[in-house]
Amino acid sequence: MTTTNSEPVVWLTQEAFDRLNAELDHLSGEGRSEIVDRIEQARSEGDLKENGGYHAAKEEQGKAEARITYLKDLLRRAHVGESPADDGIVEPGMLVQAVIAGDPTTFLFGSREVAGDSDLEVYSEKSPIGSAVHGKKAGDKISYTAPNGREIIVEIVSCKPYAA
Repeated sequence: MTTTNSEPVVWLTQEAFDRLNAELDHLSGEGRSEIVDRIEQARSEGDLKENGGYHAAKEEQGKAEARITYLKDLLRRAHVGESPADDGIVEPGMLVQAVIAGDPTTFLFGSREVAGDSDLEVYSEKSPIGSAVHGKKAGDKISYTAPNGREIIVEIVSCKPYAA
């Protein structure tokens, strides 16, 4: 799935889209103001070279601005929709059980943002394993070349729509 200018589309549930929009609103408004206030407060304490509070606030500001940029881009490219069909085919938004190089594992196929705060492993469509499993179904055995050059065998055990 891609946009008209060939940028990749990111599949998000409505819940994830709303959560990310709320985070963006907070970071762009109240969050940004809070950081500016901390910077001003630290600046008023004097010498900026040895002012740990000032440097910490500036670092926090940089991270927040980077997150704002990331969220704006992600939400601009987002395709919001229902969970994918429960048809057993690996596509964004599916929770996949697989045996990877002999180890059973469960992962979410798609965007880290859909998983929210869970500690669930996530593989994107652009990752080597993601490219290999996209469009496959339960029972399929495939292999892909890992970044270290090793050939990895993957067997898809099951695939169900992810419900956060």
